[in-house]
Amino acid sequence: MTKNDQKIGWIGVGRMGLPMAERLIKAGHDVSIWNRTRQKAEPLSAKGGKVVERLADLASVDVLFSIVSTGKDLKEVLFGKDGVAPASNSKLPKIIVDCSTIAVAESADIRKRLKELGADFVAAPVSGNAKVIKAGRLSAVISGAEAACKAAAPLIEVIAPQGVSYVGEGELARVCKIAHNVMLGVVIENLIEITLLANKMGVPRHAFLAFKNNGVMGSMFTRYKSPALVNLDWTTTFTPELLRKDLDLGLSLGREWDVPMPVTAAAREMLQSHFGAATLKPDPDRYLQQDFAALMETMALASGMKLESENKNVPTGLE
Repeated sequence: MTKNDQKIGWIGVGRMGLPMAERLIKAGHDVSIWNRTRQKAEPLSAKGGKVVERLADLASVDVLFSIVSTGKDLKEVLFGKDGVAPASNSKLPKIIVDCSTIAVAESADIRKRLKELGADFVAAPVSGNAKVIKAGRLSAVISGAEAACKAAAPLIEVIAPQGVSYVGEGELARVCKIAHNVMLGVVIENLIEITLLANKMGVPRHAFLAFKNNGVMGSMFTRYKSPALVNLDWTTTFTPELLRKDLDLGLSLGREWDVPMPVTAAAREMLQSHFGAATLKPDPDRYLQQDFAALMETMALASGMKLESENKNVPTGLE
């Protein structure tokens, strides 16, 4: 059968999941969607997706995608009493593709359990945020049995047209994604500190970042984060809590494999100070649901600076 004849299942329509599933629907695929809060999935129904009531309704699809917050969440939607395969003799899709960022050991355990149930597991974490997805610039890294990865790749390429990199068997894609997010944490920390240094010495943030982004050190990431740092817009793309989780996963792998990671450790501790500073806010929990780039406020406080928005129209590079 052609790829558009395949029945696709999708679990999770958060900030990333919704636009990812939408790309499959727009490409003409038959996509059935489940989300813990059904209301959040309804926009996909209006675009041709089929919203299902139960996770078990996805057991008969050909390829099942998932993108959730943690490994515990993934185990729950797959194997929990109300999951896709609650019993050892349950029917499962032949290929399950997970785009979450979870620990290597958790992924390996899920792979083992799925293999016992006759399903192939493709680890397929992605690089980007919702704006990157809409701009068609998302990329992915995949690992698992080569045949299953090859079979799933055309679907993943619809979601991640910037590139899909096969890195080998097992959980190697998880390693790559954790390393990727470690760099994310280190780069945002360094980008903030040098921007604050230039700003405190008299350089407008928008001017400094324009120079940075036009030069050899500019990247897709520094460009699309620049509007936030210039205008203090902390609309959430990724929370500090999720970034801290990923830095901890990276540091744990470093300890396990005897790889020193002093720069990562320093970035992690600076991020931790953001959680402490949040306790001084009127609503700490709400504040910590904002974007991880709000770390700039904590670092400005440590620098003796009071920031104000520059109210500049800064390009994201994704236009």
